Amino acid sequence: MTQRQIRILHMLGTMNPGGVETWLMHALRNIDRNTFHMDFCTFGTEAGLYAGEADELGSIVLRCSKSANLWSFRRRFRRILREGSYQIAHSHVHLFSGALLRWAKAEGVPIRIAHSHNTSDGRPNTGMRRFYRRLMKSWIDRYATHGLAASSAAAVALFRENWQADGRFRVLHCGIDLHPFQEPVDRRKVLKELGIPADALVVGHVGRFDPQKNHRFLLDVARETLNRRPDVHFLLVGDGPLRVEIEALARGMGLSGKTHFAGIRTDVPRLMRGAMDVFLFPSRWEGLPLTVIEAQAAGLRCILSEAVTSEACILPEQSIRLPLSEGVEKWAVETIQALQKRKICCDAALQAVAESDFSIERSRLSDFYSTAAE
Repeated sequence: MTQRQIRILHMLGTMNPGGVETWLMHALRNIDRNTFHMDFCTFGTEAGLYAGEADELGSIVLRCSKSANLWSFRRRFRRILREGSYQIAHSHVHLFSGALLRWAKAEGVPIRIAHSHNTSDGRPNTGMRRFYRRLMKSWIDRYATHGLAASSAAAVALFRENWQADGRFRVLHCGIDLHPFQEPVDRRKVLKELGIPADALVVGHVGRFDPQKNHRFLLDVARETLNRRPDVHFLLVGDGPLRVEIEALARGMGLSGKTHFAGIRTDVPRLMRGAMDVFLFPSRWEGLPLTVIEAQAAGLRCILSEAVTSEACILPEQSIRLPLSEGVEKWAVETIQALQKRKICCDAALQAVAESDFSIERSRLSDFYSTAAE
């Protein structure tokens, strides 16, 4: 380790594949590791599937599970900051960034970044929650030296309506590594692996099983679609607290043979290119989901809720944004129409993403770090 290395600690829930985690792994693989050293502090109950690769790339995944005893948690977290001698503390945990950056300031970390990846915390609007939101936002405003956001809407959610008037805050589109989208894929092999017939049309979804991703609505759309096109199959990739409930609901709706739950996967580009024909994403709220960028890079037509900002639609002819209020029938009709349209040229789609801010080569997190460190 050289003296010129900039030491960075990322703070997040887990290292399981998700939008934020996948982006951070793209960044880690592509960053100059002679200049930057990135470690990860996770607050969940497990390190996550990416932890092994992060370790192989020279990073340390530090476990600091949150507990009911906030004082004990604070003590353990501050010890990690102290022992790591980090120049940059980069928090990805939305509102709780306020507390983390306050403690980072107390430990003398000079660069403290709050990163907004979402437009909502997804919690009920109780009196206590409103107080918590106000407190955390005030701490972010006080203790963050910089603020990044995945989209303009995500910036408003964490840094207030007039965020553009504060020079600390900016939008940084997260980038993806496009190399996996260029590798050859055997569709028959992928479908066989997933238990899907070789001649099936497949509607795909990638997302954590929690209320934000709206899987109940997705299953309703699946049922309505299958009433009209019984040959369609649905592939759901991801895991989360609602997965068992959603799988049981699919069985109860008689969709067992048509819905396939793939769990957490690290080969999402392969599944998109090798199995999916259309991408369905009916989220209730979003910052800027990278999985939508991946779906476009894979050449998939995308049916998105209006919660997905138009910033994510790189090729407008490839994506349609629908209000959830349009209802299940409209969503099913649009899904079927997308399945019937001519295939998109994958090379053209990939080139469009490569020329956007969403390629890892153009989303320059390292440039931001260098400028901040100066």
